[in-house]
Amino acid sequence: MAGIYVHIPFCRSRCVYCGFYSTVGLELRQRYTDALCHEWELRKDELKEPLDTIYLGGGTPSQLECEQLVRLFDVLPSGATEITLEMNPDDATLPYVTELSQLPVNRISMGAQTFDDERLHFLHRRHTARQVAQAVNTLRETGFQNISIDLMYGFPGETLNDWKSDIDTAISLNVEHISAYCLMIEEGTPLHQWSMENGQWTMDEELEREMYELLVDKLEAAGYEHYEISNFARPGCRSRHNSSYWHDVPYIGLGAAAHSYDRRSRQWNVADIHQYMESIERGIIPCECEVLDDDTRYNDRITVALRTSDGLDLSTLSDYHRNYCLREAQKYLANGLLRQDGSRLVLTRRGVFVSDMIMAGLILV
Repeated sequence: MAGIYVHIPFCRSRCVYCGFYSTVGLELRQRYTDALCHEWELRKDELKEPLDTIYLGGGTPSQLECEQLVRLFDVLPSGATEITLEMNPDDATLPYVTELSQLPVNRISMGAQTFDDERLHFLHRRHTARQVAQAVNTLRETGFQNISIDLMYGFPGETLNDWKSDIDTAISLNVEHISAYCLMIEEGTPLHQWSMENGQWTMDEELEREMYELLVDKLEAAGYEHYEISNFARPGCRSRHNSSYWHDVPYIGLGAAAHSYDRRSRQWNVADIHQYMESIERGIIPCECEVLDDDTRYNDRITVALRTSDGLDLSTLSDYHRNYCLREAQKYLANGLLRQDGSRLVLTRRGVFVSDMIMAGLILV
């Protein structure tokens, strides 16, 4: 199976923490949509396996008008099992969502982040806490049965009770999927600049651990499957597209800054919307490419497969890499950070919290 990722970089305003490529140049939306369609025509022969998923990410894909989404889906191949559109809660108006329900999109991913308006203001999010529930209700009324929301924890001054309140509110929405991430300061973002001017804060490690364990405990008790370090799903509602990244499935990335992978190489388009459109209009894909050697592919498998509850399937590795991995894994197996289930290495509950350390210990350097 294979996937298609479409990067929609448009935002009405930028959030302070976001490190993804984006632009507020909404006047470019039609030209950019045409360029996406042209890029697909240039690259459609790269799709060598049956299409399983399409994911429109950003940026804010819900900043595209429905006519532009219609144009895009007229060109993209049909037949995908899962088609996801990222959406801001305040974009989920009844007219827009009603039109959206007539398109092939069958999964919505919304960035709720928090249900505290002060923290939303700190992030420079456009929506209010109340609008998240309104958006979920509107999506349900128009027939969407697969909704995901993103949560964020680790804000300056946030307490464990604050985080518990956010989790409880998310559970009350009864969505099919929840992703949760600790707020990170990425260099080059407005949040990084703010921290330089106001004094850097670091998340207390013990509080971060308590917040993460509370998240896992409450979501599992509510019937969510913890299938990846930061992702939880109702049974049968895992994100098929994101799972493809963790399970070595090839994908084609369309748009400025989009990445592609075909098991032999990685490719990424230029992170500049003007360069991207001008090049595509000349029939040239503005990208760079890295051919992957066996050791790099092994390292990639370690750092993505171990994130999941399925773990790393040792039978997919070469004899050399399997033997190396098992040798280096012994100390983590002995101290209960990893467990071996048949041919698979899987992080334990304790191992999840120190997963970066474990992965670093298993990769080839």
